[in-house]
Amino acid sequence: MTGAVRKKKSIQSMLDTNDFAFSPDIPTEDEGIQFRNMVLLFYQSRGRHDMLWRHTDDPYRILVSEIMLQQTQVDRVAIKYPEFIAAFPDAAALARAPLADVLAAWQGMGYNRRAVALKKSAEKMVDEFGGTLPGDPAVLATFPGIGPATAASICAFAYNLPVVFIETNIRRVFIHFFFSDADTVTDAEILPLVEQTLDRENPRVWYWALMDLGTELKKKVPNPNRKSAAYVKQAPFAGSDRRIRGLILKYVIAHAPVREKAIVTAVAEDPARIRRILAMLEREGFLAKAKDGFRIAE
Repeated sequence: MTGAVRKKKSIQSMLDTNDFAFSPDIPTEDEGIQFRNMVLLFYQSRGRHDMLWRHTDDPYRILVSEIMLQQTQVDRVAIKYPEFIAAFPDAAALARAPLADVLAAWQGMGYNRRAVALKKSAEKMVDEFGGTLPGDPAVLATFPGIGPATAASICAFAYNLPVVFIETNIRRVFIHFFFSDADTVTDAEILPLVEQTLDRENPRVWYWALMDLGTELKKKVPNPNRKSAAYVKQAPFAGSDRRIRGLILKYVIAHAPVREKAIVTAVAEDPARIRRILAMLEREGFLAKAKDGFRIAE
């Protein structure tokens, strides 16, 4: 019982105090071990072990989860991920699916460009890689919607490769524990620490642990990422073009073909603004316009 209490207190101290602060200099081997033990202790006790995408090493399913998690909260992804996988269980199924079906399955996730990029990535997998996903971050970064960080995370989670990358929760952990006295921190300052402390024997679990600790820190302390030179406050969703885009696509998916007048009435926003967004969606390849109205592009 005493050990359990001590363990709980240690984790709480990690989150609520500066007892676990480290120097921003490259840590010694002992300091690196101390930091890793601290992070893994947290993960063992409070990590999110129930997420479906953490119970597979199927590269396609990891790809789907990573694209979903780019800009959507975990709770929402936990609902949509199994539905999407049930509809498109492998790259071949997603590649051959009509875009309208893919966007319909994506509804509620937001940032519909990700669904288009995911479908194009599946097509690339089928057409160029025999339905598999390459385990090379440099190659993966050439896929639609996959930047260097997402490419590295896919390689870590699908192939357990000891790659080095930063995302928002990882950034939060390193700023909190290594840069508590700094006013501004760049990713160039963080990356050497990520590389030095990396658990190269099991990077998959290590990055899960970092991400979960970063998520917990957001609840416990003022957001350390506000110190990041990469920090950008997200614009409000209400009243945004992004919201209107989503409403238009949702309406067209349900009623296509549909004329512009019906879309303007259904969305109930400024008609000129809706026409501008319709033209943008057409240019971007989301919508196609014919004599009988708009429909999702093929």
